[in-house]
Amino acid sequence: MKLSLIPREHRFYELFQRQGALVGETLTELSEALSEGRNRHPRLRELEHMCDDVTREIYNLTNSTFTTPIEQEDILLLAHGLDQVVDLAEEVSDKIDLYKVESITDSAKQFGECLAKAGIELAKAVDRLEDFKGIDAVLQEIHRLENDGDSITRFALQRLFEMNHKTPVDVIKWKDLYSLLESTLDECESVAEIIETIAIKNA
Repeated sequence: MKLSLIPREHRFYELFQRQGALVGETLTELSEALSEGRNRHPRLRELEHMCDDVTREIYNLTNSTFTTPIEQEDILLLAHGLDQVVDLAEEVSDKIDLYKVESITDSAKQFGECLAKAGIELAKAVDRLEDFKGIDAVLQEIHRLENDGDSITRFALQRLFEMNHKTPVDVIKWKDLYSLLESTLDECESVAEIIETIAIKNA
């Protein structure tokens, strides 16, 4: 009976690796869109749908597996958290398109760079769920990037309200976009905390 469960257990790690790769690609796409000022929302929406599919696979496998390699609650929390990162990133792109933003601020570009780096680190962390080797340094880097994001947000909002040539509508738009960018990076840190909890439980 134990041997029959092993392939199903490994399937969880494969699905999380796929989900982590999608997070990394999504945040890189968003960063490049911000940096280049180009509309990549169709691709980001496609990645969001792909991540939804993997998330559903994880949920279904959890419901149909008697013995899971990680506690079921943690599996569901991690899958939801990773999916939420992609959802928020896609929402940023959607809002930029909806608001017809023509010029991306330097702060938004810097935020994009932070998110792209966080996406790479999250993918690394998920890849190490089986043995957790070297995972502490990866998770610490995500925490550091989130702190950098806080600094970028403070500076961005300060600049936003100092720039007299910005219209009230521009201020509202960018305040919302900065909030979404910050929420995306915050969610990256939340996922890192979930992985940290899983690592402690399975040490």
